[in-house]
Amino acid sequence: MTRLGWLLPLLLLASPGWAMDLMQVYRQAQAYDAAFATARANLEAGRERGPQGLAGLLPSLSLSGNTTWNDNEVENNGVKTDRRYNSNAYTLTLSQPVFRWQNWAAYDQGKLGVALAEAQFVQARQDLILRVAQAYFDVLTAQVNLRAAQSQKVAIAQQLEQAKRNFEVGTATIVDTYEAQSRYDLAWAQEIASENDLEVRREALRVLIGEVPAHLASLDAAKPILPPQPPQLAPWVEAAQKDNTAVQIQQKNSEIAAKEVQRLRAGHYPTLDVVANVGRNHNAQNIGGVGDIDANNIGLQLNLPIYQGGAVSSRVREAAANYNAALSSLEGARRNAALSARQSYLGVVNGLAQIKALEAAQESSQASLDSNKLGYEVGVRISIDVLNAEQQLYQTRRDLARAYHETLMARLRLKSAVGALDEADLQEINALLQEDRS
Repeated sequence: MTRLGWLLPLLLLASPGWAMDLMQVYRQAQAYDAAFATARANLEAGRERGPQGLAGLLPSLSLSGNTTWNDNEVENNGVKTDRRYNSNAYTLTLSQPVFRWQNWAAYDQGKLGVALAEAQFVQARQDLILRVAQAYFDVLTAQVNLRAAQSQKVAIAQQLEQAKRNFEVGTATIVDTYEAQSRYDLAWAQEIASENDLEVRREALRVLIGEVPAHLASLDAAKPILPPQPPQLAPWVEAAQKDNTAVQIQQKNSEIAAKEVQRLRAGHYPTLDVVANVGRNHNAQNIGGVGDIDANNIGLQLNLPIYQGGAVSSRVREAAANYNAALSSLEGARRNAALSARQSYLGVVNGLAQIKALEAAQESSQASLDSNKLGYEVGVRISIDVLNAEQQLYQTRRDLARAYHETLMARLRLKSAVGALDEADLQEINALLQEDRS
């Protein structure tokens, strides 16, 4: 390789005509998307819950001090004496919890909070994959629709010209011309609508990656889409109820809520701390000399709450209700995950069947168009027959492209439903793409 040979792939990628594939779009979205940037920051913040929970079990050390300038007038037997002096002191205090049940509960909550933040980030990453793939395939679908509309418009324009010539030479009626003109106007309107839809889809992609690629790699229909593995529905549903990221998040929330009940209930329990102090009190007077007091002590401090107006019991009842709500949310997440797995699984299976049927329909539609064109040339078919056959062919092509894209999205959603969606799944789909500069 030449000294500049390593630059070739980068130069090709940067060239205006180079098609951007799905993985490249995903990489740009990782760096640009605002929602994913928020998720990264939330992950960093969530990881700090662990050290915060641990802090309640570790010793605390504080230093306090004061200095005071005194100006006192003392009267004794009619004799007034002014006393001006400075007094100052400092105290260094060490406190180590021995028994504080609420601190242990907070420590467990901190660890669960870290796990919750990580689960939320996994969900955000899976959401980014789905949003990128959806935006990517929306653009591809819109491009297919526009090409079909343009091709249909060209074909109808040719049919219109032929109908006009046939009418001029007397081999066809004006009805064929009117029919072809009507179809041409409709195709023109459809082309305008398709152009508008494509522009909207491109702008949606711009929101994710900050630019609109000149070209996107399109799906290679010659590469097969594999069915779900395992091929049965039940394992997918079972996995979704356990491993779905929303289920994992709600599971952590319910565990945190349970620890909150423990933490607040500990408000009824006594606390015991080791407390040690080191300090000095300096008192300098203008009479009486200088007095210094050094103090070093260590001991146990016990606190036994007796009655706090019922606030602790009320907070415990509130936390228990929140815990029950968290359990209900967990059950709801499991049901939704199971539903999502069923829908996505059927989307893949039925999508594969639909692709097979539409591929056969495309061949049949092409054969029908060819035969109608031949029949029109020999006079056994009329213009409307050819126009209908053309419309059927282009409609089938659009439906086939949409079926491919929807099936791939269903496959990604199925992996997301069981919490297993990652970049490897996106790479598998990216391998089904081919460069397309049209």
